[in-house]
Amino acid sequence: MMVQTESQLERRLVRGIKAIGGVAYKFISPGNAGLPDRIVLLPGGRVLFAELKTDTGKLTPLQKLRIVEIQRQGLEVHLVRGVPGVAAFLNLCREKIQPDTAEDCPARLVRPPTRR
Repeated sequence: MMVQTESQLERRLVRGIKAIGGVAYKFISPGNAGLPDRIVLLPGGRVLFAELKTDTGKLTPLQKLRIVEIQRQGLEVHLVRGVPGVAAFLNLCREKIQPDTAEDCPARLVRPPTRR
C-alpha cells in the first residue's frame, strides 16, 4: 500500500468511526494551535481525541503540550500513526462501545410527555 497523507488518514478514520456508529469531528479551536486533529464521539457517551500522523510525521512541542493538557482533564488522546494506526484505533473504539449503548444512550432517556 502506498504511504498515505495525513488528510487521507483522516478520511479513513472518519469513515471507520461512522461505520461503527460514531462521529469524528474536525477539531478546530481558533486561537488554540496544537490541538488534536479529531474529537471522536462514540455511542454510549465515550469521547476520545485523535492526533493523526503519517508513518514519519512527528508531534510538535506544542502538540505534545496540548496532549498533556487534555490528558490532565481525564480525557484520552491517541496518536494514530499511518494506516496500521487507524486500524488499531478503530479496533479500540469498537471495544469501547458497549453492546447495549443504543438503548442506554442518555439522549433516549429524555422523552417528551405522552399525550393521552
